[in-house]
Amino acid sequence: MKPTTAPRTYRVKSFGCQMNVYDGERMAEMLGARGIVPAAEGEDADLVVLNTCHIREKAAEKVYSDIGRLTKGKTQDKAPIIAVAGCVAQAEGEEIMARAPAVSMVVGPQAYHRLPEMLDKAVAGERSTDTDMPAIAKFAALPERRRTNPASFLTVQEGCDKFCTYCVVPYTRGAEISRPYSDLVTEARKLVEAGAKEITLLGQNVSAWSGENDRGHKVGLAGLIRDLAQVDGLARIRYTTSHPADMDEEIIAAHGEVEKLMPFLHLPVQAGNDRVLKAMNRSHTVESYLRLLERFREARPDLALSGDFIVGFPGETEAEFEDTLKLVDEVRYAQAFSFKYSPRPGTPAASMDGQVAAEVMKDRLARLQDRLNRDQHAFNTASVGKTCEVLVERKGKLPGQWLGKSPWLQSVFFEGEDIAIGDLVQATLADAGPNSLRGEPVSAHERRYENA
Repeated sequence: MKPTTAPRTYRVKSFGCQMNVYDGERMAEMLGARGIVPAAEGEDADLVVLNTCHIREKAAEKVYSDIGRLTKGKTQDKAPIIAVAGCVAQAEGEEIMARAPAVSMVVGPQAYHRLPEMLDKAVAGERSTDTDMPAIAKFAALPERRRTNPASFLTVQEGCDKFCTYCVVPYTRGAEISRPYSDLVTEARKLVEAGAKEITLLGQNVSAWSGENDRGHKVGLAGLIRDLAQVDGLARIRYTTSHPADMDEEIIAAHGEVEKLMPFLHLPVQAGNDRVLKAMNRSHTVESYLRLLERFREARPDLALSGDFIVGFPGETEAEFEDTLKLVDEVRYAQAFSFKYSPRPGTPAASMDGQVAAEVMKDRLARLQDRLNRDQHAFNTASVGKTCEVLVERKGKLPGQWLGKSPWLQSVFFEGEDIAIGDLVQATLADAGPNSLRGEPVSAHERRYENA
């Protein structure tokens, strides 16, 4: 590579889960701390960071496709500096560097705090790769939060020890590790000072978080939530993603006792058949999962439930898939994510017998999504007539229109005057669609955020 001028503008493009969104925000903050500014909408950036996800099929190929679009028809002096970050970078870093000469930097999800020094090398004409996994070290190197969205993310835990047979996360994010309690409370306060009114606690297995609080007591996720609820100015708390095996009585009780903890639970099940669950190395059964949901609903009767599903796992029969439909019919999810199984290199499921044909998976996914969409629309319809606080997150497409989220994580749009992004607006849910509701403001509850 030839030396190049230092970039003045950047664009971070994040794919996949909320943790990637969080990581993308932190990388953007690091670049901003060096005086590099976001590229204007519609304009090319001098530096592009592709923050990748390795969960879905052909994830690496999509990276190469993006690299091709960024460099197509451009000479070396006109092409952007390209960094590939995230889980694809962790899993396939050396191959990316060999296959894509246009890439200057490859950095894994546990090493992106080193992005600035890697950028210095790129400007000097040197390519570099860093897929070290120093765990918590990166957080200490990140800049202080200065400006954030009304609904913000806070990573509290990384990695996973569950080793589900279809999942690449333990190999790309590493073993489970919890960030220290004091660091999280400090960052939460900084987020609120920077404009956050709602914080979602993130982790590959967030329910496994544990630490020692400022009183010297060992606490789990519920204890952290209870203490964060004491942060002045923080109105809402959420968390994701959890594993059924780590949901204890304390977190169940917190849903009934902590007012700031929103009535929403995302708890992946993946399949509705015990043989398939065992083949996936999921530690729960259908029955234990249903009983767990029952206990959560007893603690918080208005709880909205969300889940994850994989169809076409190797060996899944039509009868076993029908069991998943029966589970959906029983639970009636307010929201859910569903995917066709895709083999990830290096995972046990990728070499299992009984790989399901693509057309069969496509048919099963369509049938499952029909049920899930039915239930989401039904949940929204049942919400009509409720009055609740809506956190305003952005302007709508129409003049005077605003978009926000209900306590149950529903998208709500409404019209109103004297409203700003970050307000908590008391609204009556008036009409329901499949994916959103129309609200009618009752009154502006509190002006909590002022635009710059």
